[in-house]
Amino acid sequence: MIQVNLDFADDNFREMLREEIKNAVADVIRQNQLPPMLTRKQLMELFNIGETKASELLNRSDFPVFREAGVLIPTHMLFKWIEQHTRWFEDNTDYFNRKVI
Repeated sequence: MIQVNLDFADDNFREMLREEIKNAVADVIRQNQLPPMLTRKQLMELFNIGETKASELLNRSDFPVFREAGVLIPTHMLFKWIEQHTRWFEDNTDYFNRKVI
């Protein structure tokens, strides 16, 4: 029988654990990093939506689309758009204040 004693109070162990967690998080971020411009298909995968909803979004006048090189969505502008519309939703509805029964 092998017995292992781990001293979680040991500073070396804690530092090693911190470093491993940091590396694991960095790996996940690297693997899931989005490109600067999304294609229609990538948008659909990211939002988990179909063709119809993607068309609705891409045809909105306020939705960030770069059409000079096809239909591309600038990723940084997409996240700004999401943030702006989420704030509008929070400010103009009571959805987030409702109690779930």
